[in-house]
Amino acid sequence: MKTPETPPLASDCPPSDQAPALARISSQASPVDKNTDPELMPPPSDGDDLPHMSPDPMAGSAVSQEPGEGDLASLSTPLETGFGTPSEWSPGIKEQELSESVSFPAEETNRPELGSEEAIEGVSEEPTPEDEGYPTWNYSFSQLPQFLSGSWSEFSTQPENFLKGCKWAPDGSCILTNSADNILRIYNLPPELYNEGEQLEYAEMVPVLRMVEGDTIYDYCWYSLMSSTQPETSYVASSSRENPIHIWDAFTGELQASFRAYNHLDELTAAHSLCFSPDGSQLFCGFNRTVRVFSTARPGRDCEVRATFAKKQGQSGIISCIAFSPAQPLYACGSYSRSLGLYAWDDGSPLALLGGHQGGITHLCFHPDGNRFFSGARKDAELLCWDLRQPGHLLWSLSREVTTNQRIYFDLDPTGQFLVSGSTSGAVSVWDTSRAGHEGKPEPVLSFLPQKDCTNGVSLHPSLPLLATASGQRVFPEPTESGDEEEQGVDLPLLSMRHTHLECQLQLWWCGGSPDTSNPDAH
Repeated sequence: MKTPETPPLASDCPPSDQAPALARISSQASPVDKNTDPELMPPPSDGDDLPHMSPDPMAGSAVSQEPGEGDLASLSTPLETGFGTPSEWSPGIKEQELSESVSFPAEETNRPELGSEEAIEGVSEEPTPEDEGYPTWNYSFSQLPQFLSGSWSEFSTQPENFLKGCKWAPDGSCILTNSADNILRIYNLPPELYNEGEQLEYAEMVPVLRMVEGDTIYDYCWYSLMSSTQPETSYVASSSRENPIHIWDAFTGELQASFRAYNHLDELTAAHSLCFSPDGSQLFCGFNRTVRVFSTARPGRDCEVRATFAKKQGQSGIISCIAFSPAQPLYACGSYSRSLGLYAWDDGSPLALLGGHQGGITHLCFHPDGNRFFSGARKDAELLCWDLRQPGHLLWSLSREVTTNQRIYFDLDPTGQFLVSGSTSGAVSVWDTSRAGHEGKPEPVLSFLPQKDCTNGVSLHPSLPLLATASGQRVFPEPTESGDEEEQGVDLPLLSMRHTHLECQLQLWWCGGSPDTSNPDAH
């Protein structure tokens, strides 16, 4: 399929003449609603006050403080007591209707008021008759995504504070970002999505929590069973250089626990990759030639050590990324030594060792059917698709621009139909994996440019057609050109950054047409 022409889209691009029509979605309790008592919450004012948002930008900041390993008692269920939060802190919220038409911002404006929210008893109500015909949204890339909102002022206070990816929470209530200032930030969905009736301009997004790490963050991830309606499951794991693995409370931003790995000299060593098991009982961490498995019920240093390389055989190098199959009891590991390994979940026994990338593996992603998985690498212009039914057989490769060592993320939508990837040039490419094109591989159905800087992070919302992109990269001064004779008398610096385009920002894009009402029970 021929790729349509895609002129660059700036973050302040004018709204499209045809805004998407939004139906109502189920408004889940967001992690930052923890300290809000619905019975005591004042009604929305006519000013700029925003419910559930901290008025002080640093009010949600959390400084990394090491809790003692003995601070958490043995837990009957994984992380239930240690990360538990009083149930009254997370009240259920009644369903709210989204506007039938969404307005897209051209310039930053004051935050609009929200509709009133009412508390209900519990979070598991039987569907009412009015919920019949409840629509579910599907992604559609037949036209260019439409810009909704984003965050850029947050990353402009420090020079070269580029982002390092973004990840939607499993329940879709909020999004997590990482950046060069070693701060994890959590953003709520834009409140304008929940507006009923009138069209509103989207204000710039402001983080509701900041979690400060002590050094360069290697990896970060959500708890696999995270649900904002269950505070004991709402937490984030992160790993940074020369630090243990930290567990953060996604309601308060406080450090709740730590997992510590030690090498053969009994020195603390940092994990390069993190991934929770699908059932949430284990935390898998990648190290040099090793995967360590911690029980989420017992923070500390006790862990199972699974060597990936022994007796000069196996997967060598640092395990840089880990992903679990959604349908089979196995997981995949990517290594900076350019190899891919498949392992049994229960005991870590090796199942297959694959090779084909030109650079170190930086990201893995399984297809929802569990039969295929995708891999991408640094300084490697290919996305590879593998078939688990024929482990040594490469299905096809897709082209993308990755010219640096930066981790460039890609993601699949919940149905597995669309594959979306960023690139060093900034272009976001979309492939339809259900349609085989030339040479039996998918052709790009869409490509657009969110900004002129590198797009390193892409994340597709689990229930709404919302694409999140993160941008920025480390830049280096370039030698100054000599110029003509008239400029020789001017003192010019030997190195200059005048040709660089720094655009470090988080952006949200609407990628849907009309809701699909064929499945009334889907949420």
